[in-house]
Amino acid sequence: MRTHQLETPGATLTYDVHGALPTADGRPPLLMIGLPMDTTGFTALAAHFPDRTVITYDPRGLGRSVRTDGQVDNVPAVHADDVHAVIEAIDSGPVEIFASSGGAIVALALVTAHPDDVTTLVAHEPPLLSVLPDAAAAERAADGYRAAYAANGFGAGMAAFIAMTSWQGEFTDDYFAAPAADPAQFGLPAQDDSSRDDPLLSQRSRPVVGYRPDIAALTAAPTRIVIGYGEESTDTVTARTSLAVAERLGHKPVLFPSHHGGFTGPESGYPGQPEAFAIILHEVLDGIS
Repeated sequence: MRTHQLETPGATLTYDVHGALPTADGRPPLLMIGLPMDTTGFTALAAHFPDRTVITYDPRGLGRSVRTDGQVDNVPAVHADDVHAVIEAIDSGPVEIFASSGGAIVALALVTAHPDDVTTLVAHEPPLLSVLPDAAAAERAADGYRAAYAANGFGAGMAAFIAMTSWQGEFTDDYFAAPAADPAQFGLPAQDDSSRDDPLLSQRSRPVVGYRPDIAALTAAPTRIVIGYGEESTDTVTARTSLAVAERLGHKPVLFPSHHGGFTGPESGYPGQPEAFAIILHEVLDGIS
């Protein structure tokens, strides 16, 4: 593995190259991206691609990548320009991308702005609340976990986030009438740690879940776009967003093993099934599935 730093407008980005450049087999490099996940979230999955040159990177303001623009919010178009800069820096032509969660939204923004950068995009569970039939209620539910975090800190905010993301089906009156999620139920601290800068729970990622995909631009792009979701996510909000955006793109989504972070290993604290996940991802990238 080789680590590189790249100066971009407003940030110094850090990215890692696992394998040879140019690639040994002539296939495009495989870029793995997340948001707010950094490179550490892809350790287990990358290990199951020893035959590929894998690129991982830390988004601006996360992990080892430092922001110099004075901003803290995560805007998909800004992160997409950063990914475009990394692709230009590795100078190997168009890449394949596996993108998770907020990273999947960034990847869709990348294909919209720079359609020739990506040959195949596998977007796993993009939380595109705007594509849901109950979009307004979903946005209200997201406001709920942000409010819990702002009022009482990490434990309360994360408990509310888990309650939202594990809710089955549309966000009805029953959801909003339920009592506040108890942090202890999830093994989370009840005491307020006084921090309010969590990239997932704060207002910083509101532009991510509020992103509105340009379906016309995505369908016109030369990129092969595959939307995926985890079998354990069925009927939850990120599975529903995945199905909804796949339908708008006119594609059939791919079912992956495990949950929203099903590609992660024990280091994540909530491990999935990275080996089984990698098998399906190999098949998708090879055009078998």
